[in-house]
Amino acid sequence: MRKAMRRALAAIMAFFLAVTVTPAAQAANRDWLRADSTGQCEWDQAQYWVQYCTVWSPSMEKHIPVHIQPAARGGNAGLYLLDGMRALPDRSAWTTDVNAGEVFADSNITVVMPAGGAGSFYSDWDGPATFDTKNPVKYRWETFLTQELPSYLETNFGVAKNNNSIAGLSMGATAAMSIAAKHPGQFKQAISWSGYLNTTQPGMQTLLRLALLDVGGFNILTMYGSTINPRRFENDPFWNMGGLKNTDVYISSGSGIPGAADAGYPTGQKISGALLEWFSAYSTTIWETKARAQGLHVTADYPKYGLHNWQNWRDQIWRTKPRILDVMNAH
Repeated sequence: MRKAMRRALAAIMAFFLAVTVTPAAQAANRDWLRADSTGQCEWDQAQYWVQYCTVWSPSMEKHIPVHIQPAARGGNAGLYLLDGMRALPDRSAWTTDVNAGEVFADSNITVVMPAGGAGSFYSDWDGPATFDTKNPVKYRWETFLTQELPSYLETNFGVAKNNNSIAGLSMGATAAMSIAAKHPGQFKQAISWSGYLNTTQPGMQTLLRLALLDVGGFNILTMYGSTINPRRFENDPFWNMGGLKNTDVYISSGSGIPGAADAGYPTGQKISGALLEWFSAYSTTIWETKARAQGLHVTADYPKYGLHNWQNWRDQIWRTKPRILDVMNAH
């Protein structure tokens, strides 16, 4: 009798679990929480099997929150999604402004969305990122994304260190292109949505200086040293693009002209969004011209309408999804 009761209870539990995490084929790799640096990941409020994990970064000497959606059917491909200039310390905007978990709910690729890194350009800074000497901010994001996080993902989510795509918006797009160029063995694909792909062009360092001060009081001179330091050119997508010769590259930028979907935005946001997106398009087209001359495999998309906002990036991630899955063999 007891065995029969246990079998009946197990059957009921299995039914409700199947309903909760359907389709059942995805459950095997997605319905259990992985270990993280504080014990165990938690189910994320974004749903769609996304887990909220903390990953210890020895180089930054702190725990980094990372939202991770395991591959639907146990595939070993990974997709890194990088945030914009105002990245929040505890949540990736890819789980709020756009729910990337929903976008890739049926996909056999692990979606990786780190939180934090405001104003960092996801690079390894030479010194403390802010002027606050009492509470120094240590930025070693390139080390985290290319060494520390891949090891964690391989161990706990089965993501291969050499089978990844990296994409980002705005600041994250700039970083995605540079990091992929510097680490071609890790990334097969690089995607830029509204990026700034020539960070050392005349006037750009001044604009970045002002932007970094506005975002969080960051000191541009502690990023790579002086404005003529060679590291600035080494981390500029315009100058390191040679590393993308065997990489699938997708770039996009809107025109800066508001579309029907932008009607609800306040006038001030429309103006700033138009200026930022126009400058991104200008930078991106210059980058594209040089990239094609060097024989890179580039696909460019310049929509007739589009501001520097999440409406644009929401459209782009859905539009780019088939290409990501094709290149990464992750259907």
